[in-house]
Amino acid sequence: MPEIDPPCWTVHCDGSAMPNPGKMGLGAVLSSPDGQCHTLSRNTHAVGCNNEAELRALMAALAQAQVLGVSRLEVFTDNHVLVDHLVDADGRHAGRPIERLAALFEEARALMASFEDLSLRWVPRHRNAQADALARAALGMGPKVSAPRKKRR
Repeated sequence: MPEIDPPCWTVHCDGSAMPNPGKMGLGAVLSSPDGQCHTLSRNTHAVGCNNEAELRALMAALAQAQVLGVSRLEVFTDNHVLVDHLVDADGRHAGRPIERLAALFEEARALMASFEDLSLRWVPRHRNAQADALARAALGMGPKVSAPRKKRR
């Protein structure tokens, strides 16, 4: 009888730096295959740029997934830099390196490799709103309020 893969979890993660660079807040939503949600909202009490905050949010979410015993993950972020630096079509390092964050990117790659199966994908910001709200809440800020779009005729 063929072996059945364990179900896949989903993760939405986001980081905020206020101002940029500034204090960093991390947010993530981990959803089990049966719909159970685990949230993460953490103030790092450190100063960094938005890309560092995004990277630290990913790493915090992956660490939480390890604690939960997750082996298969589909991870979503609204940060192109993360996706560009962590994977390309062949799963290798891509994008121009950010030297200041090189060690963190290596640490993130090692965390990603510790999972049986992991995909990292970009999503538009509006599809990552809950993780963004958690990152902003960690900094004592409310969620972003977007103005209604005008209808085109």
